[in-house]
Amino acid sequence: MYTHIMFHVRSTSTNMHESDLPRICAYVSGIINNLNGIPIAVNGITDHIHILATLPKTISLSQFVRTIKTESTMWLKRTFEYYDKFSWQDGYGAFSVSASNLDRTKNYVMNQAEHHKKISFYDEYKKIADAYEIEYDEKYAFAD
Repeated sequence: MYTHIMFHVRSTSTNMHESDLPRICAYVSGIINNLNGIPIAVNGITDHIHILATLPKTISLSQFVRTIKTESTMWLKRTFEYYDKFSWQDGYGAFSVSASNLDRTKNYVMNQAEHHKKISFYDEYKKIADAYEIEYDEKYAFAD
C-alpha cells in the first residue's frame, strides 16, 4: 500500500534548518528501509515533512510513524547540538495513494519548497484531508 504521511515540528521545538533537510530526509529514508518499507519520496520544509512510502507488512502504521519520529529525533539531537530541544508533533496525517496517482504524489512531495511559497502547512493539510473526505478535529490535527 502506498501511503503519503505528513507531520510537523512541535511549535515549541526548533524548526529544521533548510541546509539540513537533505540529510534529514536521507536519514528518514534509511529508517524506512530498516523497517522493511520502501521510501519513494521523502521531503519537507523547515516546519514539516512528507513521506511517500510503502508500509512494511510487519508493523502498524502508527508504529511505523512512531519509529520514524523517535529515531529521527534521537539522531538529530546526537548529530546537531542546535536540535537539543527538537521534537515532532504527537499526531500525523496518513493518506493512501493509488498506483495511478503515485507519480503525481511523488512530484508533489519532492516539490515542497516551491509548493509552500503559496500555501501554509495548515492550509495544505486541510486541503488534502478535504480531498480525501476525512473529518478531523483541528484541535488534534494541528496540536503539538
